[in-house]
Amino acid sequence: MKIKGLRWWIIGLIALATVINYIDRSALAIMWPGISKDLGMTDSDYAIILNVFMVAYALGQSISGKLYDKVGTRVGYVLSIFFWSLASILHAFSRGLLSLSAFRVLLGVSEAGNWPGAVKSNAEWFPVKERAIAQGIFNAGASMGSVIAPPLIAYLYLAFGWETTFIIIGASGMLWIIPWLIFNKNKPKYHKWITEKEKAHIVSGRHLGRNEDDEDEGLSIMQILSHRESWAVLASRFFLEPIWWLFVGWMPLYLADTYGFDVKEIGLFAWVPFVGAAAGSVIGGLLTGTWIASGNSVDTSRKRTIWIGGLLMFLGLVTTILYADTPVKFVGIVAIVLFGFQFAISNIQTLPSDLFSGKSVGSLAGLGGSVGIFSVIIMNFLIPVITKESYTPAFILIAVFVPLGVLSVYLLCRNIGPVDNKKNNN
Repeated sequence: MKIKGLRWWIIGLIALATVINYIDRSALAIMWPGISKDLGMTDSDYAIILNVFMVAYALGQSISGKLYDKVGTRVGYVLSIFFWSLASILHAFSRGLLSLSAFRVLLGVSEAGNWPGAVKSNAEWFPVKERAIAQGIFNAGASMGSVIAPPLIAYLYLAFGWETTFIIIGASGMLWIIPWLIFNKNKPKYHKWITEKEKAHIVSGRHLGRNEDDEDEGLSIMQILSHRESWAVLASRFFLEPIWWLFVGWMPLYLADTYGFDVKEIGLFAWVPFVGAAAGSVIGGLLTGTWIASGNSVDTSRKRTIWIGGLLMFLGLVTTILYADTPVKFVGIVAIVLFGFQFAISNIQTLPSDLFSGKSVGSLAGLGGSVGIFSVIIMNFLIPVITKESYTPAFILIAVFVPLGVLSVYLLCRNIGPVDNKKNNN
């Protein structure tokens, strides 16, 4: 049996896994007003739990990056989604700060594997010119998960309560493993269902002289970091990740604190910005692929997309500070900010596969994710301190981060392309 466009089935399943990933992680924030009341917890407890998750998530990025390089994407994804689904189910048995924090640790470590796994899978299944759109489809899963989560979680919470809601969403993740094992039987080079035309399309579209199916051990972390270009990935992720996570982690609480929203009202409003994020993911990837196909270099195409996304983020955040005085204005403007974020980040997340090959891709992708999340952890500690009067200081801070993130790519990665083909690697 042959399946046309098998690579699109693979990235479709990864996007679906990402939808599940974001529903699972968003559930706590959306149901927090009800959970905190039942368990006698405060917003300070929430900040602790959020940072416990983020620390585990940061460590999980690096651990899972190496794991995926060692066991491959097929097995790596099975392990990741099984354990994060189990963690989600265990949330139903939380009885206070300690147990809830422990379950968030398991969730954070296991959910982290989704990102380096996707970058590595895209390097295996897509030619260079299609990797940004593949990454965009994957990132659109994060956005769609954030769109679906508020109304879905609010509905399940009102119908069954928070304990049963955690069990339902955790069980759904377990079911994903079945089609993944059916469709992702092997790498493209060895897959019996892939057509010869698609296999040739994937292989011929890789960097000249590069073999994404390379079975060597890959570079060590120190060898990867000896290349200046690797630091472009780390620095850009450090400055830009807090923008996304500020709204993912704190927007439900912002709506509750600023406008007095309950769980139902959060469900009605919190999904809107992520529609913009989903559009940004796909459009950013499509434009980059179109520019590359039109004869522009990978370097020019990726940097152009990153620059445009950065401009949209910066202008949106300034507008949020000056004009977002109603919940409708707020979610509408944040939709522009998150559109810009996803427009740019798909190309930044693709950089590890542009710079390296084989078993080094997941390692750099995971390390970049860890650095980005540690920046988010710092932000989470600051939020309760700097937002006692309003969230304006937080919006100003991440607005300053935007140009720093964009400049990191331009200054540290002079030419996006395979580092082993360059004369000046350090």
